[in-house]
Amino acid sequence: MEQIPDRCEFHPGDTIYGNDNTYRIEKQLGEGTFGIVYKVTDSSSNTRALKLLKLWTVPPEVYKGLRDRFIMEFKTGQIESNYLAHSFAYGDVKNNPYFVMEFCPNGDLRSYVTNNRVDFTQVGTDILCGLRDLHSHGKVHRDLKPENVLLRKDNTAVLTDFGIAGDQNKRMTERGLAGKPKQVFGTYPYMPPEQVNPPRGGKATVLPTTDIFSFGVMMYEMMVGKLPFGELERDEHLPKYLDNGKRGIWDRNALRNVDPTGAWTAVIERCLVPDYKQRISSANDVINMLPHSGAGTRPQPIPEPIPDYMTVRNGILLRVMQGDDYGTVYKLDDFINPRHRIITIGHVSDDVYNDISIQDNEYFVSRRHCTIEYDDMRNSWILRDGQWRMNCPIALRRQSGCMDCTSWCTPLMKQQYGSGWRNSLNGTYLNSDEVDIWGTYIKPGDIITIGDVKLRVEGY
Repeated sequence: MEQIPDRCEFHPGDTIYGNDNTYRIEKQLGEGTFGIVYKVTDSSSNTRALKLLKLWTVPPEVYKGLRDRFIMEFKTGQIESNYLAHSFAYGDVKNNPYFVMEFCPNGDLRSYVTNNRVDFTQVGTDILCGLRDLHSHGKVHRDLKPENVLLRKDNTAVLTDFGIAGDQNKRMTERGLAGKPKQVFGTYPYMPPEQVNPPRGGKATVLPTTDIFSFGVMMYEMMVGKLPFGELERDEHLPKYLDNGKRGIWDRNALRNVDPTGAWTAVIERCLVPDYKQRISSANDVINMLPHSGAGTRPQPIPEPIPDYMTVRNGILLRVMQGDDYGTVYKLDDFINPRHRIITIGHVSDDVYNDISIQDNEYFVSRRHCTIEYDDMRNSWILRDGQWRMNCPIALRRQSGCMDCTSWCTPLMKQQYGSGWRNSLNGTYLNSDEVDIWGTYIKPGDIITIGDVKLRVEGY
């Protein structure tokens, strides 16, 4: 049972006692609806930032949801990357959770651009490397904007505020946990059209292309000094701004005035494509498009070691990277036998059997969402959207299906059972590409997105 949190008010000179460290409050950096951020000094004289979740300000029924999201933000900050603000420690004070993260003395990107001469290619490379590392771990930032990019002492740009990374439940008018209140329209200035008006209605599947669009908006704003799709100072400006984004109408001439070579214009043009299926979808692809920096060369990202999961020794597994079953592992070979070579994936349900049942409290995962099939000819796995829905062993979810069951039905099967393949309600995605009935082969490092759940394909 969740304990009732007490009100916390800390002032310069106060001390927070953690399990293995103490933190002396230096000053408050910012405050939002749910959180306060302090500059602190730990017992080893390291300067850190401490983010405190104000659970005492919310009703008990939302304690668990906020705490879970806060823990996920802390864990996201532990991803090994030179371009993400690092999380160091997690704890509770008076039943309010906090975590300690690195302190970036040069502030956020908005204030830094205001007060300094900026090499936008270098900054853009750093930001894209942070997105690359998030995306490879099944995370989408979803709130990329200048305030959520911090500058270290050496001017390396790092991403922060992962509180809604991949989270469908974010209300756009909330203030950020990072401290300062958001702008009046929250993340709307940086949101892609498919998030504002989901193509299938309801909620939109969150893909890396969401962050790519936000990157384009942010870099335009930092270079030009205004948002790309028009004014956004008052309530009445919002519909026109969003409509311009949906139609791809933005002030290219203003960008060309500060980009005489047109190199950045070409990059941002690809990022701001309204249709996410046509938009550039990989952070690495954007990096490769960036112009040379002021020094005459394109900045090279710090190389990351090739992770062990990219090597297949014994087989392939799926690891839940985002969702209620976070951390769960499914070894695909464990589901295969001589008479059963497909794996069905869908929402947990009493009346539908799936080999892999996904817990999804938002019911954004279909009960019969997708299928993974072993291809003997290519010794590979293929991912298909949808499943059988007819009177055959697989459709009835019996444990032992037809040896030849696939997404293509033989004439005999059609005559005996009738055709019945059905796609999912919300789509299946591999990295940023939508998968159809014909399927796409998967490989280590791929991210499968079904609803609000992300699974990484890994070798073991």
